[in-house]
Amino acid sequence: MEINKDKVISFYDQFAEKQEVTGINSRHLSILDKVVAAGLKSHHSILEIGCGIGTVSHLLAHQVKSGEVLAVDISPESVEKAKEIWKDQQNLKFEVSDMSDFDKAGKKFDFFVFPDVLEHIPVDQHARLFQNIQKHSHSESVVFIHIPAPRYLQWMIENEPEKLQVIDQPLDSGELIKSLTNNGFYLEKMETYPIFFQEKDYQYFVFRATKPLEKSTPRGKWEVLKERMAIRLRYGILK
Repeated sequence: MEINKDKVISFYDQFAEKQEVTGINSRHLSILDKVVAAGLKSHHSILEIGCGIGTVSHLLAHQVKSGEVLAVDISPESVEKAKEIWKDQQNLKFEVSDMSDFDKAGKKFDFFVFPDVLEHIPVDQHARLFQNIQKHSHSESVVFIHIPAPRYLQWMIENEPEKLQVIDQPLDSGELIKSLTNNGFYLEKMETYPIFFQEKDYQYFVFRATKPLEKSTPRGKWEVLKERMAIRLRYGILK
């Protein structure tokens, strides 16, 4: 997808004003909830890609009180607004970057969070992006990706294109999984679920750094038995 970078920056510089008015919504809270469920701890370091004016960044930083959040965005205007809005959060930093030249000289992050940004980055740039993520990851790193559900976004393109951003492309889940797998991560969880519409308008993925298993640990017999009995009761299986 050939779109001038300056045009993209200009769009998001103007979009920053709209974000400031919107505030925290259900999508932001859902992202926070699912990142925490993926294992976020209070001491973790986070790299957030596509932070806008820092709404999700602020929520994440509040959860990692002894850790840190570095949030980046392509829009200088968005980053400046974010720095001003969240200036009192000492563990939250903002930088202008489209990730093409991102390099923290050996810095490793525990979590990488993509809060509805990948659909706005041309697919042909994803491979390089994930290579950069791998470079800044370690053996326990987690990549969390939140995107509009492809089927729902396609409906938006066909029926309400005026509500879309300068780049808004449905992402092939299989290709996304392949890209992360090729860069040292495996898919742990994926779900398509509803936030604003009953038609399940969003999708999220949890990827973990791939490393060899060191052991095989059996689950407790009582835990397995309780699950089995619960299923039997649910479906009336008595024998």
